[in-house]
Amino acid sequence: MDTNHKFKFIVTILISLVLTGTIGYKILLDISIIDALYMTVITISTVGYTEVAEMDVNAKIFSIFIIFFSLGTVGYLFTNLVSSFLEGDLKDIWRKRRMENKIAELKDHYIICGGGETGQHAINQFVKSNAPFIVIDKDEEKINELIRNNIYAIHGDATQDSILDKARIQHAKGLLCSLSNDADNVYTVLTGRQMNENLYIVSRAINKHTDEKLKKAGANNTISPNEIGGSRMAALMLRPTVIAFLDLITHAGDVILDLEDVIICDNSTIVNKTLGEVKIPEKTGLIILAIKKCNSDNLVFNPSFDEILKIGDTMVVLGTENQVNKLREFANDKGQRCIQK
Repeated sequence: MDTNHKFKFIVTILISLVLTGTIGYKILLDISIIDALYMTVITISTVGYTEVAEMDVNAKIFSIFIIFFSLGTVGYLFTNLVSSFLEGDLKDIWRKRRMENKIAELKDHYIICGGGETGQHAINQFVKSNAPFIVIDKDEEKINELIRNNIYAIHGDATQDSILDKARIQHAKGLLCSLSNDADNVYTVLTGRQMNENLYIVSRAINKHTDEKLKKAGANNTISPNEIGGSRMAALMLRPTVIAFLDLITHAGDVILDLEDVIICDNSTIVNKTLGEVKIPEKTGLIILAIKKCNSDNLVFNPSFDEILKIGDTMVVLGTENQVNKLREFANDKGQRCIQK
């Protein structure tokens, strides 16, 4: 029996007890309804006030049954109310208050707008990566479920400035828009870009030409789940071995290998050195798949040992989390997006 049904059941018993006592005292003591109700209340509450009429044997026996029955009922009601409050409302209030205090201290975090199916997959990836993030969604039930799972979440409309401000968008590193329609995504991207011009924004694009509008609104990148799903299905059909290989290297037994990007930042020990000099594969065990030069959209695949590393260059590597963290130390990559000076 859930809390609501349990509460209704107990209240029904209590009302029945009051009615039974009132009717019983009226008949046994031949008194008015008000006096009978008064007798019932003082008997149930055991306050010990003077009886309104002389108690005969039958009335005394009836009172004994009322007292025993009411003690159990009222005690059970009180216990369940307190338990429900402590385990439910109070616990939720305390959890939300603690979460709000932690959100108020967040910096360099990510904001996920929309906790639907697409957003849930993004949430799982962020949890897996141990990256700080906040979820914004209109569905209060969904938000409460996330909070119960110790995930920072805010109930509200992501298109509103006040909600994004509550999520500390001015201090955020990235914004992920996965709302259910393109109009809301475009508006959220536009609002987010105005509130934080350094924000890295990725948005879901549902309709075919929405990606252009999203990029004009300020999105750095757009993703079409329909396009990706179709491409993946075609690749599984046409190049199953290649897809199987990609799945294998990213889930190699018990060791999970991830594709990660590492940015070379100021004060890095590998700046202005060649790949051959820094010996990244030997020192970290990583595989360097490509390098994206600073201020360039082109990737240099399978870079040679003579490739010189500059501030702002991004290395795309394959390896374990510990291996990637070692390279981040060499590159002084603390999460900021570095710009060539």
